[in-house]
Amino acid sequence: MPRHAQTAEREEILADLWETGEPKPAGLSEAGARVLPWAFEEGTGAFLYWLVRPGQHPDEWTVLYNEGRGPLWEHHGPGCTAFLLAVLTGTAQTEYFGHLYEVLKPTEHRFETAGQTPGAARA
Repeated sequence: MPRHAQTAEREEILADLWETGEPKPAGLSEAGARVLPWAFEEGTGAFLYWLVRPGQHPDEWTVLYNEGRGPLWEHHGPGCTAFLLAVLTGTAQTEYFGHLYEVLKPTEHRFETAGQTPGAARA
């Protein structure tokens, strides 16, 4: 599914939930604020969103996590990179991602460019 179609689908699903009384995250009370999905946790229905506020540069967008099968949301700042680093290093203040660090017990983290990943075409 193209990214814009996924965004529209999530917007419709969330609008339906909020119309039926599920509370919106506090950050969406500001006029013009919206969420933009960027990741999901397969099998759980959970989504990660950027919280987009009017007049903010994308570097200032913060992260919202929704459990997917319930009304709970977590807000994480200051942004995506800091959030992912905190999850990978086990320092994230989260009810949802803390288990990843315990399950994986990583001894080191490595980030590679798309060209360095297994199966990538080599020039």
